[in-house]
Amino acid sequence: MSTPPSAPAKRPSAFARLYAWMERLAKHPRAPWWLGGVSAAESSFFPIPPDVMLIPMVLEQPRAWLRLATVTTLSSVAGGVFGWLIGHFLIAEALPLIERLGYGPAYETTRDFVARYGFWALIIKGLTPLPYKIFTITAGAADMALLPFILASFVGRGMRFYLVAGVMRAAGPAVEPALKKYIDVVGWSVIALIVSGLVWLKL
Repeated sequence: MSTPPSAPAKRPSAFARLYAWMERLAKHPRAPWWLGGVSAAESSFFPIPPDVMLIPMVLEQPRAWLRLATVTTLSSVAGGVFGWLIGHFLIAEALPLIERLGYGPAYETTRDFVARYGFWALIIKGLTPLPYKIFTITAGAADMALLPFILASFVGRGMRFYLVAGVMRAAGPAVEPALKKYIDVVGWSVIALIVSGLVWLKL
């Protein structure tokens, strides 16, 4: 009697593949450099938030959580300054790319939000998963002063990344199996928060 053919292995979801990639980077000898690069790039053009790499790195090196959160914060603020420079000096050239990436409506609503709330808009954004690059570029385009921009970025981004790293340090490696099991739920929840935030900005 022949055995029935086994079912083909289920292909990992995009979120699972992304986490596996970041997990491999977290184990690389130059992982802090990768973390800094991802954090800086996300603040001006890269689509992936640095939390995705910060989390597996803290789980891999729990004693280094404070240093990793500091690297993420400093790099993110540095990338944010680059985004501010783009908005301040090159917004006319950057707008076509912003629109091609699908951030046109978000840019328009964010510009009004930043112009109205300025410093507090950056702090609020730093604590949320909304695309930070939109706020950094918009702050420059709205002529927000650079020093308050940097200060607000440090406060907002620092609170977020130290909180994420601290929670992962407290939870420890035991949380990783559950994180991998529910990675799709986490991923879609983040997307839902981003969409909800953009709708809130629009309204």
